Amino acid sequence: MPKIGAAADCRRPNRIRLEIAWLALALLAVMAAGCAGTKAPAPGNIPQPVSVPHDRPSREQILRNGIRPWLGTPHRMGGMSRRGIDCSGLTVNLYRDLFGIQLPRTTHAQMRSGRWVDRSQLTPGDLVFFKPAKKYRHVGIYLGRGEFVHTSTRRGVMISRLDDDFWRSCYLSGRRLLP
Repeated sequence: MPKIGAAADCRRPNRIRLEIAWLALALLAVMAAGCAGTKAPAPGNIPQPVSVPHDRPSREQILRNGIRPWLGTPHRMGGMSRRGIDCSGLTVNLYRDLFGIQLPRTTHAQMRSGRWVDRSQLTPGDLVFFKPAKKYRHVGIYLGRGEFVHTSTRRGVMISRLDDDFWRSCYLSGRRLLP
């Protein structure tokens, strides 16, 4: 009897080895199928990443780069150049140069352009209008992140914040002209 049991015990490990071998072969076949369509790149021929459309500058970046040469330009009523400019002249110049859009020359006429947009929905490029106490109307361009560019009578072309107490108190409306 011990011989029969010993022989049976010897066959069992062979069956397990055979099952492991089949399993390993199946695993290799699956791995080979998964890699079938890929080739290792030739040395020096490593694929380069494809550039995607988001590499284009955002409207905010276009605006911030476009206003840089204007910052500090002194205020001059009726001015349209870097020697002196008023608020609506700044918006006319920036819209023309950056977006190819001709705006009306006056703040009053610009307020009738485009479509109304809620303050909470402003996006870079929207015009923002204010009614300060001692002035008629004032216009700037929203840059994003709560900031807008405009022409200050004392500091010239500058960036201010919409949530500043003064600008928040005299905010009038926003207009969208860009798609």
